[in-house]
Amino acid sequence: MRVGMGYDAHRLVDGEYLILGGVKIPFEKKLLAHSDGDVLLHAIADSLLGAAGLGDIGIHFPDNDPAYGGISSLVLLERVQEKVAEAGLKVQNIDSTIVAQRPKLVSFLPQMRENIAQALGVDPDLINIKATTTEGMGFTGSGEGIAAYAVCLLVGKWH
Repeated sequence: MRVGMGYDAHRLVDGEYLILGGVKIPFEKKLLAHSDGDVLLHAIADSLLGAAGLGDIGIHFPDNDPAYGGISSLVLLERVQEKVAEAGLKVQNIDSTIVAQRPKLVSFLPQMRENIAQALGVDPDLINIKATTTEGMGFTGSGEGIAAYAVCLLVGKWH
């Protein structure tokens, strides 16, 4: 068994929608990033890569590579899953938390779980997503950005 932890945060800027967990959420801001800025999927990808001993998403998908400009983070997560599988490992479970003052995310969490499970080729019951605020404190509480944390457990043969 291998455990991995991931974290990501991005600044909020003016926009028409936000992408989290592969879900397009109507909102007056978006996350600023080279890719689609999906902090939840980035945190999950980093947790998976970390558990597999494969570094982080910046190593595999650098933000100065035009090939990844505007790319869907669901595509990146699928590629991470391929790397994890090549290492002889598979997802046992993922637990994650999105930290955002706004928008309210509870109604979008089931679709996020489905998207992540599909990208990883696992049962949605292995994916848990929570959303919380910081009660107005810090960069997430002031609405400057959104952050996400993820922990995963991988099982299988370790190479």
